[in-house]
Amino acid sequence: MNNIQFRSVGAALLASVLVVGCGGMMPAADKTNLVTFTTQMRGANEVPPVSTSANGQVDAVLNTDTNLLSWKLSYANLSGPARAGHFHGPAAVGANAGVVLPFPGQISSPMEGSATLTAAQVADLMAGRWYANIHTAANPGGEIRGQMTLRR
Repeated sequence: MNNIQFRSVGAALLASVLVVGCGGMMPAADKTNLVTFTTQMRGANEVPPVSTSANGQVDAVLNTDTNLLSWKLSYANLSGPARAGHFHGPAAVGANAGVVLPFPGQISSPMEGSATLTAAQVADLMAGRWYANIHTAANPGGEIRGQMTLRR
């Protein structure tokens, strides 16, 4: 190996060591703009309560820089096929409200989706005034429901 080749290899090696070695000193990606939410959907949470063995879960992440809400949901043991599913609000626990964001397409488990929220919708979600529910033919007002809460 001649002197020029040796220097090139040596410089490349040094650059690799510096990049790898300093990687631990680099700041982590800023995740402060991500807020997570969760809920457990149950018939007892419906207003009025529904007697069912069905249950479900919704986990969501809100990017507060873009107002993009992304969610994943799953459910089991419904009395029949899901006819609709939505986020509702604004409403406190124990109160009903209109649909603010329908789940797109055919409702199935598991499923996921996303949507860009308005500033007012973000404020209501952050304040705990949104709930998720799944509707069936036997329970057209909703078979299972859960209030979206901040995950700490």
